[in-house]
Amino acid sequence: MSVNCCSQGSCSSTKNCPKCGNTSKTVGFKTVLHHLKFPHVLGAEESEYYFCSDAACSLVYFSANNKRITQRQISVFDENRAEKICYCFDIDKAVYIEALGNNSAEKIKQFVVQKTKASLCACAIKNPSGRCCLADFKKIESIEG
Repeated sequence: MSVNCCSQGSCSSTKNCPKCGNTSKTVGFKTVLHHLKFPHVLGAEESEYYFCSDAACSLVYFSANNKRITQRQISVFDENRAEKICYCFDIDKAVYIEALGNNSAEKIKQFVVQKTKASLCACAIKNPSGRCCLADFKKIESIEG
């Protein structure tokens, strides 16, 4: 049975990023593992990891036991991570802002909502934060609206 990523209780313990000081939330080991280049070489071990969402920071993940994973160690990691909204369906901020301007944003958002409700998303694997993107749509709407 697949689980809707938005319905999962997110254990949101936080820690400050040791590199930039950004407040960083926990992220599942499964997410970290799927984003690492050569996890067997890096010695990826199951631990409590945190995701630094600051796009300017070179550190992406860090663990409670001081394991640090940088942007260079992440595979297929979008260097413009601040511009990406939905990793599951490849929607970026510019596309959504443009859609807000021509009244097609609701169609985009409803597509993502429907696919998420049908458990067709893969946020825990595709999104480097391991979290659902739906809240990000609302943030952009409040800024651009």
